[in-house]
Amino acid sequence: MPMRAPEDTGDNAPTVNGHNETILPICARLAAQVNAFLETEAPTPLLKAVQEQTRVALGVISAALDRYSLDEISLSYNGGKDCLVLLILLLCALANHKKGPLPKALATVYIISPHPFAEVDAFVDESVSTYKLDLARYAMPMKQAFQRYLEENKCAKAILVGTRRTDPHGQSLTHFDETDSGWPAFMRVHPVIDWHYAEIWAFIRQMQIPYCTLYDQGYTSLGGTTDTHPNPALKANGDDGTKKNKVFKPAYELMEDNAERLGRDWK
Repeated sequence: MPMRAPEDTGDNAPTVNGHNETILPICARLAAQVNAFLETEAPTPLLKAVQEQTRVALGVISAALDRYSLDEISLSYNGGKDCLVLLILLLCALANHKKGPLPKALATVYIISPHPFAEVDAFVDESVSTYKLDLARYAMPMKQAFQRYLEENKCAKAILVGTRRTDPHGQSLTHFDETDSGWPAFMRVHPVIDWHYAEIWAFIRQMQIPYCTLYDQGYTSLGGTTDTHPNPALKANGDDGTKKNKVFKPAYELMEDNAERLGRDWK
């Protein structure tokens, strides 16, 4: 298991007119940031835990890259905090990929909520530009969306997913799980399955990674506009010391895993 993100060795960088035509420059920049974090003495127990979680996740991604070719791997991405961390770690792991040239853009699938937030869509669009994503969008239920994606991407065999242990149906998952019976067949890869909520935010803030603006408005788990609200656990006190106002503290101030989805309506 790697103790640090791989670094760019300069031998996987096709150029056109002096400019790299792949995702390598992005991968190399992020790998340098992550390595600097991993090599620093953690000032708090939380950041020390994040360092260890980062090493484990990089090991899982490395195993996936050994098992599958890049043509066979995709990332499920919806702009949320968990898959954002996974995106950063995947790009880090690709910095010194040896099994073939890196693509011009990273294969990614976005399953759009039936009632999407404009802020989420805007952040996903920003991510496409910032991280060079080859994003396939599907406005349909998840099962049908993955089926369509696999039909349109015949090589795809594994999809990296930002599911965590405390997510619905996440309790029994491992780092590598085939899809359930009745679902389109592919390997689900869960590099951040054992990360805690506070660790996700500590990584994002330590790395200074831009994130969706809804998180600064008290949203802690993003779904659609009809089933997602600011988390009541983050409601701020007003001038009179009560919580009658509608101001919420940012998502990263929440610490407890079991309070993450208090702003979601579950049927």
